[in-house]
Amino acid sequence: MTRRPRLRAIALAPALLALLGALFVAGCATAPPTAALSTDKRPFVDAIRVAVDGLLQQVAPPSGLLAPRERRIVVLDPTLDAGTGQQTAATLQLDRAVADSLAKSSAALDLRPFDAASLAKADYLLTGTLQRSQNAYGVNLALVDVKSATVAAQSSAMARPEGVDMQPLAYYRDSPVRVKDKVIDGYVRTAVTPPGQKADAIYLQRIAAATVINDATMLYNAARYREALGEYRSALSTPAGDQIRALNGIYLSNVKLGQMVEAEEAFGRLVSYGIAYNNLGVKFLFNPGSTDFWSDPKVTGAYAMWLRQIARQGGSAKVCMDVIGHSSSTGTEAVNDALSLRRAATIKRRLGTEAPDMLNRLRTQGMGAKQNIVGTGTDDVVDALDRRVEFAIVDCPT
Repeated sequence: MTRRPRLRAIALAPALLALLGALFVAGCATAPPTAALSTDKRPFVDAIRVAVDGLLQQVAPPSGLLAPRERRIVVLDPTLDAGTGQQTAATLQLDRAVADSLAKSSAALDLRPFDAASLAKADYLLTGTLQRSQNAYGVNLALVDVKSATVAAQSSAMARPEGVDMQPLAYYRDSPVRVKDKVIDGYVRTAVTPPGQKADAIYLQRIAAATVINDATMLYNAARYREALGEYRSALSTPAGDQIRALNGIYLSNVKLGQMVEAEEAFGRLVSYGIAYNNLGVKFLFNPGSTDFWSDPKVTGAYAMWLRQIARQGGSAKVCMDVIGHSSSTGTEAVNDALSLRRAATIKRRLGTEAPDMLNRLRTQGMGAKQNIVGTGTDDVVDALDRRVEFAIVDCPT
């Protein structure tokens, strides 16, 4: 009888080892990981390091218990500005710093390019955002287990605003519309999802097309417009490629190639997409304190075509829309409210010129600076989205 307990203990050992092995393969410690959050404001480069270290601590194997496993493959879906959905100089810096930290770490993570071939082999998908708050930027990183579609680790740190360059990259700077749709929203949510919870399903369902869109955008940013156009068209032809980023890329590439008939057709598809998903924010820029369009024809030269297509697509769909004007935070609240309303009225009037039957289906609102996305008040390319006009689909009066 005295030997039976000892035999039971010996029999349990393989099961214990199997459990520990499974936890290691999943990239977990013996207890479920918890998100790492640092609220101290640091220089940008230091905040990135803290966020990466917090992420890696959650996927470190139990020390001394198991032999190291082969390196696990990670792909980084390029990080974004959480508010705008844009890639900026700062998110590009974040991408490079994360890649450098992973390369120097001992976490047995092998970072591969964000492309279809790497994604097919990946164990983990890494997402990240910069999220503006008052006098700071949050650096958010999340590591998603590809097979389970579950967040394996999440970490955040706060960066001081000094040295955080939110100038948008060329594709986003040139974009006529706000590119943040349900796919980008899903990406942003995933970057702050706690460990153990599912990543956003809509984002993951479209991840394969996102690799093609990213390749195309890199070509566009490198001024290789014809190649970019081919890649955007390839993305759009896939089942999950019907995304505003692909449609926008086709428009932009055609403009750069001087193919204005094709560009107008592409912009019409952009507007139709925005109407269908009630997500159409157009960057009509005005002179400061004025309802006149920006004086530079290089910026405003396409506005007549934009208005024509908004009128055409809105008229075809027979929808009712609120035309909502926004302004940057420069100036007093009363001035901004009145100015944004006048700008919305200007767009309504111009749409009525294109399609008079639309006028009784349009209402105007002025939001001033209440719904700023960027909020810097710099009145330049950085906060261009704060000076947008949006079109919200509403119920028609009975």
